[in-house]
Amino acid sequence: MQKSQKIAIVGSGLVGSLLAIYLKKEGHTVHIYDRSPDIRTVNFSGRSINLAMSHRGWKALDGAGIGQKVRDVAIAMEKRAIHIGETLNFQHYGLNGESIYSISRGVLNRKMIDLAEEAGAEFFFEQKIWDVNLANATLQMGETERGEWTDVKYDMVFGADGAFSRIRHRMQRQSMFNYSQDFLNTGYKELHIPANEDGSYKLDKHSLHIWPRGKYMLIALPNLDGSFTCTLFMPFEGENSFASLNDRPKVEAFFKENLPDTIDVIPDLAEDFFKNPTSTLVTMKCYPWTFEDKVALIGDACHAIVPFYGQGMNAGFEDITVLYEMMQKYGNDWKTIFSEYEKSRKPNADAIAELSYRNFMEMSTKTADPNFILQKKIEKRFAEKHPEKWIPLYDRVTFSTRPYSEALAVGDLQEIIMQEILDIENIQNIWDSEFIEQTILEKLVKN
Repeated sequence: MQKSQKIAIVGSGLVGSLLAIYLKKEGHTVHIYDRSPDIRTVNFSGRSINLAMSHRGWKALDGAGIGQKVRDVAIAMEKRAIHIGETLNFQHYGLNGESIYSISRGVLNRKMIDLAEEAGAEFFFEQKIWDVNLANATLQMGETERGEWTDVKYDMVFGADGAFSRIRHRMQRQSMFNYSQDFLNTGYKELHIPANEDGSYKLDKHSLHIWPRGKYMLIALPNLDGSFTCTLFMPFEGENSFASLNDRPKVEAFFKENLPDTIDVIPDLAEDFFKNPTSTLVTMKCYPWTFEDKVALIGDACHAIVPFYGQGMNAGFEDITVLYEMMQKYGNDWKTIFSEYEKSRKPNADAIAELSYRNFMEMSTKTADPNFILQKKIEKRFAEKHPEKWIPLYDRVTFSTRPYSEALAVGDLQEIIMQEILDIENIQNIWDSEFIEQTILEKLVKN
């Protein structure tokens, strides 16, 4: 147990709430501030992508002793369901039958706040933090940015306030602070597949459904009530874009032509389309993440990524796992804890940002490509025979807690080998032969 300190967390999202539980475990006083109303009192919908919990997230939740409570609101997805024309192809996720888990962001966030309160953290909603004094961990809050502010002093402040963090905004104004943000030309919009009248699911419950269409795609993840939360990813401008779908007939005609098997399952298509906002997708990187032993950024506040690997929340939760390991190792030396935490996490945050960006291409285009499907079959077959020599990239990222940076490096090497294998003459007919197996083994030795 550490020496008890008075700690503020700015941001009551998933990462802020879980961090509070870990800090309470170590005996600290924890206050959490959020500019929004208490999510438990508002109807949460319209701009969410369902979360996909995997090994890194579960490790952090289990470490806090709350894993089972979250499993109670999660649905296992053991495979991708790829919708191409009238056909449906299933691609199983893990080599050993592992699943990722669909959880509604609103449901999980409400639960996490409840669990943090049970652990003894105090929440202060509708409190606007405008600035922070880095040197003495003092929050400055008030009704408006130009109005009167109140100062509240803490021993330490964590910025868990997302991609557009106010705490990071203050850190950015220091010398030698690196910062970048890159928006995709693709945005997203939430749509909804309701349950059948008897409460059953209209689509396979244990699948992550993907309609890959190249520059745009639709995905659907299951909810506990029999419904699916859908997300349409699409360019903002140009042909087949949000700008081009500017009235009801165009939306209905577009879905009828390009996503015909969704017409019957999304009854309120046009209403949802125009009611729900079109949201942006950003990758944000910065460094350093900490200031002395006073202020630290965590989660999206220091490494926002696009959602195509389902790792945003998992990476944020893993930040907490690593921070907690440093707390165990360095006791009350918070300067060293912060320094080691950011050094450990930064290369991995950069790696998952790159992998997430690439996975958009995989989900929107490659999942429908026969060559890619063959590549996955060859990899799976080889990995089953030589599990010590080949763990597919997806498994490394999703079903292990090995560093993201390692997954990126090994994945790049595997991709080079697989492209050489796919170039072999008549590969479609000899892909599962001993010759191909031996060729991959030889290439692994060379590399």
